[in-house]
Amino acid sequence: MRLLAGDIGGTKTFLVLARFDEEGGMERLHEARYPSAAHADLAPMVSDFLATAPSGPQRIDAACFALAGPVQDQGGHQQARLTNLPWQLDSERLGRVLDIPYVALINDFAGIGHGLPTLSPDALATLQAGLPDPAAPRLVVGAGTGLGVCTLCPVGNGPPRLLAAEAGHANFAPADARQLRLAEHVLAREGRCTREHLLSGAGLRRVYEFVCAEAHRPPGPALAAGDPPAAIAGAALADTDPLAADALSLFVAIYAGQTADLALAVLPFGGVYLAGGIAPKILPRLRQPDVVAAFTDRPPMQALLDAMPLHVVLDEHAGLAGALEYARRLAAAGADKS
Repeated sequence: MRLLAGDIGGTKTFLVLARFDEEGGMERLHEARYPSAAHADLAPMVSDFLATAPSGPQRIDAACFALAGPVQDQGGHQQARLTNLPWQLDSERLGRVLDIPYVALINDFAGIGHGLPTLSPDALATLQAGLPDPAAPRLVVGAGTGLGVCTLCPVGNGPPRLLAAEAGHANFAPADARQLRLAEHVLAREGRCTREHLLSGAGLRRVYEFVCAEAHRPPGPALAAGDPPAAIAGAALADTDPLAADALSLFVAIYAGQTADLALAVLPFGGVYLAGGIAPKILPRLRQPDVVAAFTDRPPMQALLDAMPLHVVLDEHAGLAGALEYARRLAAAGADKS
């Protein structure tokens, strides 16, 4: 069977065309990356992608697109509006336009959730081993263009049920006086201070601006770079800008603390996974002991958090792998019905 999958973010989109044989072996036939805003909609992007496939026009059995935004089921098909793109998608319409019999839309962090079982051991970096319970839920949290959250709930011997959430848009709760001053700083400028206002690429920039204002010092050259969040993180890791280092320390403390708050809501003793585009890039900082300390600093529940495995997902294409796995299940279910 031939399957199409996509990981659609606010900044970039990855597409892959793959072939699965009857034994479950998989061959990737065509892959490409696109700036998400370069197309007015997903359908023309996918049409361009398929037109450039070396294998030429071929029947596609199923497709799944993992996207950054809430997805709503509409009685057998899905509709979605992307958070950071002016796209309104409908799986039924995509199927008609692209001539694909089975099309699904899922949240991008649900895509990462579906992709977790496909990851090799070297695609994870463990920050805390914990006491993993394979029968317990797992939690995926990730900062990138925004902040994504998904819970994986075991269901017997079958695949887990995935519950994607928009918890990044919940209001931020400061853990100490400095975080409160940061929240007030953002609130005065943005009118709100949500988790995503701080835990995202733009959020790291806001944290850096706050640190500079608090120190009564002008920002360093990182803020004028073409990609300020990457430059701030790079300067912090290289120890060339003390303000950037301070900002990254505050950022990871918030990242760990907010992840702990989310974990206490679902008790994911199966594991907590930091995904998204930022965590792998700041892995050396996340490995510092103060990060796990911030994660477990929720008395009187520290013992619960101590028991939760905490990992960083290093594979930036985990969501794409998950969308491909979901498309495989979709095609198999369609074949069983026919």
